Amino acid sequence: MTTIINNARRRFIVQSGLGMLALSGMPSFLQAMEGMTVMPRIPPRKANPNFKADVEFDLYCRPSKVAILTGAETEVLQYSAVLKKGPKQTLSNIPGSYLGPIIRLQKGQKVRIVLHNGLSESSVTHWHGLHVPAEMDGHPMYAIDPGATLVYEFEVLNRAGMNIYHPHPHEATASQVYHGLAGALFVHDEEEAKLELPSGEHEIPIVIQDRLFDEQNQLIYARNKHDRMAGFYGDHILVNGRPDFKIDVASRAYRLRILNGSNARIYKLAWDDGTPITVIGVDGGLLEQPEVKAYVMLAPGERLDIWADFSGRSVGSQLVMRSLAFTGVLPKMAQRMGNMMHTNQLPVGSDYPIFTVRVTKSVSDSPKLPAQLSSYPRYHINDVANPEKPVPIAISESPMAMLLNGRTYADNDVQDFERIKLNTLQLIEIFHASGGMGMGHKGGGSMGMMGGMMSMAHPIHLHGQQFEIISRSVSSDKADDYETVRHGFIETGLKDTVLVMPGESVRIIKPFQDFKGVFMYHCHNLEHEDMGMMRDFSVE
Repeated sequence: MTTIINNARRRFIVQSGLGMLALSGMPSFLQAMEGMTVMPRIPPRKANPNFKADVEFDLYCRPSKVAILTGAETEVLQYSAVLKKGPKQTLSNIPGSYLGPIIRLQKGQKVRIVLHNGLSESSVTHWHGLHVPAEMDGHPMYAIDPGATLVYEFEVLNRAGMNIYHPHPHEATASQVYHGLAGALFVHDEEEAKLELPSGEHEIPIVIQDRLFDEQNQLIYARNKHDRMAGFYGDHILVNGRPDFKIDVASRAYRLRILNGSNARIYKLAWDDGTPITVIGVDGGLLEQPEVKAYVMLAPGERLDIWADFSGRSVGSQLVMRSLAFTGVLPKMAQRMGNMMHTNQLPVGSDYPIFTVRVTKSVSDSPKLPAQLSSYPRYHINDVANPEKPVPIAISESPMAMLLNGRTYADNDVQDFERIKLNTLQLIEIFHASGGMGMGHKGGGSMGMMGGMMSMAHPIHLHGQQFEIISRSVSSDKADDYETVRHGFIETGLKDTVLVMPGESVRIIKPFQDFKGVFMYHCHNLEHEDMGMMRDFSVE
């Protein structure tokens, strides 16, 4: 599916005694990138007495302390929840983790969630992957002040899949997520239930993150401009909030539900003994048929549903999930600077372990992998409203800003092509633009000296309904780097986040159905998002 084209915040404030990055110590150009826009505020939404909820719970975000490393507890921000109505399995905590409770919903349920902001700054929660009305989506304009509450009410329209909930306040998403505010949200439906896939103790959520700690086990964040320009990277890999994560399994099949919860780090997942990875689902749920890969790429905000069969493995054996070596996602200059400044002890694109699986029990029975998993609408170019004029999402970088379509984020700044007619399918092209600061044009080899020096990979997330990838192409001058990742992309299934490599162009078809209003699209490298690499679609 991939072709080679031949082309010649103003603040990081104290959130709960977690520490402060003094603004006076920030480079002047970084200060200019922070606080560039003022977000209008919508009064907090109250409960609709006519909305009859099947499920209702309170969701709290507040400071906490959790033991992560040996020694002192780490100060974090944490989601917690209290179920008020609905099945008891709706909420379940991950023991010993700072991550929020796992939320499990059924397609068709009507849900009311009351968000309580216990932070010292404004916040709002986004339901990453869910198809909900615009006012329920967690747009920054709906952020609430400390001590306030916000009511979400929506019907679950999604098919079965793994989604995410996390903060989305203007210019503060990255720091709030980094300090702990994130969780997994699963939707289940009848199609999934009929497959009888591994469940209960045999279905394991795996949230991969990287974090940096000081000598007192406290989180370090945003020390210098390099941390923000390339995205922030830690030197400890955490799974479900724990280092050196190990899973004890029986000799049978399991379902691993994997989420990249890192702010910026991209992973190239593979088993250490060369066992192929069997993928049965991605962001938007199950694939039609399983896909077998030697490795799989996973960018921030992306999810994988993996069938892992340990049948035939002896008790005492181990298998390690690693991130293998790859190149091209960061500017070489940025990587060299990181090494010289000793700011990155776990370089992006290096080889390192993620978690270990230990076989501790032998069993004789195991479920069989279904040959046919699911069905979903397939989108075709003949069905889109704009087959000859794709909606552009042009990526450009410079030392001063990260841009989409030549602009940083601003309220009420919707361009004509960002106005989308309701109930249409749209062809969208995401590409690296030449020309640095401007909108530019497609191109990988003609970006100019500064564009080439700054070019990096960007995971682009589109709010609202999930899309299908139609094609990928990459410029010839980026082909060598691209070869280290190209076989790890899952190009079927429904997606809401797609990794766009330097010099690459990705075409997608996305539906804009059911709901009018403003829906965001942005880079899910969260530092880039906070720097303004974010725009709005207005569905009208």
